Amino acid sequence: MNVKTSLEVGKDANKPEQLITEHIDIWTSAILAKSTSGRGSSKKYELYGISKLRELILELAVRGKLVPQDANDESASVLLERIAAEKAQLIKDKKIKKTKADGKVNEDEKPFELPRKWQWTRLNFITEINPRNTNVDDKTKASFVPMTLITTSYDGVHDSESRPWSEIKKGYTHFANGDIAIAKITPCFENSKAAIFRNLENGIGAGTTELHVARPFGEQVERNFLLLYFKSPNFLTMGQKLMTGSAGHKRVPRSFFESNPIPLPPLAEQKRIVAKVDELILLCDQLEQQTEASIEAHATLVEVLLAMLTDSVDADELAQNWARIAEHFDSLFTTEQSIDALKQTVLQLAVMGKLVPQNPDDEPASVLLENIAKEKEQLIKDKKIKKQKTLLSITDEETPFELPYGWEWCCLGNLTTIRGGKRLPKGYQLTTEKTPYIYIRVTDMRNGSIRDDDIHYISKEVQSQISNYIITQDDIYMTIVGATIGKCGLVPSKFNGMNLTENAARIIPFYGVEKNYLFKCLDSSFAQKQFFDKTKQVGVQKMALNRLSSTKIPLPPLAEQHRIVAKVDELMAICDQLKEKLQQSQETQVQLTDALIDRALG
Repeated sequence: MNVKTSLEVGKDANKPEQLITEHIDIWTSAILAKSTSGRGSSKKYELYGISKLRELILELAVRGKLVPQDANDESASVLLERIAAEKAQLIKDKKIKKTKADGKVNEDEKPFELPRKWQWTRLNFITEINPRNTNVDDKTKASFVPMTLITTSYDGVHDSESRPWSEIKKGYTHFANGDIAIAKITPCFENSKAAIFRNLENGIGAGTTELHVARPFGEQVERNFLLLYFKSPNFLTMGQKLMTGSAGHKRVPRSFFESNPIPLPPLAEQKRIVAKVDELILLCDQLEQQTEASIEAHATLVEVLLAMLTDSVDADELAQNWARIAEHFDSLFTTEQSIDALKQTVLQLAVMGKLVPQNPDDEPASVLLENIAKEKEQLIKDKKIKKQKTLLSITDEETPFELPYGWEWCCLGNLTTIRGGKRLPKGYQLTTEKTPYIYIRVTDMRNGSIRDDDIHYISKEVQSQISNYIITQDDIYMTIVGATIGKCGLVPSKFNGMNLTENAARIIPFYGVEKNYLFKCLDSSFAQKQFFDKTKQVGVQKMALNRLSSTKIPLPPLAEQHRIVAKVDELMAICDQLKEKLQQSQETQVQLTDALIDRALG
C-alpha cells in the first residue's frame, strides 16, 4: 500500500489535516542522529518528523481540529448534565462519596479555544478518581498488572498475571474493567505509559502503586478519547512541570490528574475523533516502517560498497572500486551512520596498507622492531621501565590479513609501554575548585581527545600520593573499564603531566612508532573488535593490561606511517565536512517540521 496515497484527504477535509497529509516528505525527512554509548546500541537515529506527526495528531484531536464538527451532534453540556444526574444517583445509593468537584473551569485556566459544542470540565467531575474494589472474596481470581505490563500504545493495551485477590488487595492500586490509568512516576509518565483496563479476570485487578486511575461515570465519555488526551503533548508538558519529588523519583500529583482542565466534545464527535486518530496513527506506523526499511536498505548498500574497498586485492582494483563509489558520493553518504562507516573504512584501509602506495626505499618495519628492542633493553637497564613478560610472536595462522612488503605483525606490548592510572584515596572527593593538579576521568575522554569544559581537580596532598600515575602529551589514553572499553585518544598539551583515572591505560609509544598512526590503528574496527573479544572471553567489562598488550598491530615503515596519517587526516576532513552539511540539512528539516506544527495549531 502506498502510504502517501492512503493519507490523501477528501475535498471536505479541514486545513490542519491537509497539513498532515500534504507534507509527508517533510515528516519523513526529519531524521536525527541519536547519541549512543557503548557497544550493541540499537537504532542510531530518531525519526523526529514522524514522532512529531504523531504528537500533532493527538494535539489536533483534543483541540477539535482533527475532524469536522457536526451541527446535529448533541452538545457536550448535555453530557455533563447526564453525568451530574448519574453521580447524584450513585451518591444517593451510597456507591460513591459526595465531593466538592463541580467541573467548572475559569477562563484564565483554559489553555486554548474550543469548538462551539465542546465544554471544559475536570476529570474529578466526570470520573471517580482512584476507586477501590470492595466486597470481593479473597479466593477470587483477579488480574495483577505491574508497570512492565503497561504499554505506551495509543489503544491502552496491557497484559496481566492471574493472582488470588487475597495476595493483591492490599498495598496495590485497584482498578476494574473500563477504568483508565496513567503512570505517575518519571520516566513512565513522560513516555505516556497508560492503560484502559480490559478483560480483567472476574472484571477486577490491582497493580503497581505508580498509577493514577479514573473510572468514568456511565457511557457519556469515550474512554479512548480520554486516553488520547492523557497522551497529548499539552497534558504531558503540563504534568512534567508540576511533578514533585527527588530526581529519579518525581511523580505527577493527584491534584493535577483530577483537576487539570479537560476538553470534552459531543459523544458522537469523540467517537469520530478516536476513529480518525486510529486511522492516522496506523498510517504513521506504516510511514515509520517504510522509512526504517529505506534507512536499513541504504545502510546495507553502503556496507556492501565499502566492503568492496577493503576486499580489493591490489591498488588497481581499489582505485576502480573507489571510482564507482565516488560517482554516487552525494547519494551514498547521507546519514551519520554511513559517514561513520566511511570513516571506519578509511581506518581499515590504512591498517591494511591499502590507503597509500608503498615505497621500496622505505626502511622496513623489521628494522624498527630491532631498534625498539634495543631501546627497551636500555630503558630496563636504566631502571626506567620494568622487564616485561615475553610476548608470544604472531604466527601466520593468527594473522587476519596479508600485509604489504616491509610491514610487520607485532603485539602492542612490543611497541609501547602500557601503564595504568591510579584510584583516588578512599572517600576523597574531586573538586571543581581550580588547583594545579587535574584528575582526568573517563567522562572527560571524548572524540579522540580530552574535553576541558568540566575539569575536576585534586589537592597537592593527594597528588603527591599518586604522582607516578600521570599521562603526557606524547601518550595515548585508552579506557579499560565499562561499556566504553577501547575508547582511545590523544592528550592535549593542557593535560600534559596530569593524573589519570584507574579506569584508563596510558600507552607510551617507543621511538619509531608514530603516535598518530598508532592512535588511528587502535581506533579502527580491526583493533576495537579485538578489545571486545578480549573482554567477552573473560566475561567482565574490564581489560587487564596484559591482555591489552597482546593486541595485534600491523606496523608499517616509519615513513609510510607518516604518509598514512596525512592521508587519513585528509579523508577525515572530507567526512567531517559531509557530516556538517548533513547536520545543517537535518536542522532545516526539523525547523520545517516545527513550522508545520505551529501552523497547524495556530
